[in-house]
Amino acid sequence: MSSAEPAADASLTFVGTATTVLRLGRHTLLTDPNFLHRGQRAKLGYGLSSRRTTDPAMTIADLPSLDAVLLSHLHGDHFDDVARRELDRSLPVLTTPSAARTLRGWGFGSSVGLPTWESHTLGDDAERVRVTAVPGRHGPALLHRALPPVMGTIVDLEQHGRRSLRVYITGDTLNVPELREVRDRYPDVDVMVAHLGGTRIGGVLVTMDAVQGADLVELVRPGAVVPVHYDDYGVFRSPLSHFTDEMRRRGMLDARVRLVARGETAPLPARAVPDPTGR
Repeated sequence: MSSAEPAADASLTFVGTATTVLRLGRHTLLTDPNFLHRGQRAKLGYGLSSRRTTDPAMTIADLPSLDAVLLSHLHGDHFDDVARRELDRSLPVLTTPSAARTLRGWGFGSSVGLPTWESHTLGDDAERVRVTAVPGRHGPALLHRALPPVMGTIVDLEQHGRRSLRVYITGDTLNVPELREVRDRYPDVDVMVAHLGGTRIGGVLVTMDAVQGADLVELVRPGAVVPVHYDDYGVFRSPLSHFTDEMRRRGMLDARVRLVARGETAPLPARAVPDPTGR
């Protein structure tokens, strides 16, 4: 036996930017809702904006019934004016405490602010999704204080009391020393959803580029990695090809790299982990 059984009906649909639909058993989660279309501008704060260069694979009206929204931080390419206008305001939005306060002011009254390492659960004893906030830093030291607080998330699908899948969503972070504790606390990540793009604002790197992304894969050693957030806006300077080239250079462009095109759905596989009890 393994301590992580294959997850039932677990999949990821890539919508664009960092927006995905996660189907985890009978639960469905939406991540970082960005539904602006090509040519529209996302607000980045301080009067800054960036023009979208792609279209999302679906609209909010196309989404399945949702149980919650996971939001890494409150930037316009992660929660845009379309989401603010059209999303069901009764949905729980699991996000940073700062973003939750703002969202509640916008009428999203079920928003939940998660301090780092705190969890929120959905479901019951038969099947539960546990969402835990983990560290992230949206920029180099000092500059990150001028940017919205950001979190990564560990999403565990637990069925009949046993974990069947663990997903790590990095959020818009650099590969900073704080992420080593994610590896230490969660050494058995099945799938990592990596926010890449090498975003630069004023010439300063504020999201992982190809090298940092590959470094984090080497640190976390997930069973699979799904790259997102890499070519949708003009401020993204490190396209997907940079990441695949870097992974190839390191001899890691193998079955663990799962490339999911916009509109496509891919299964989320749990890898076998030996059960120390021998059961």
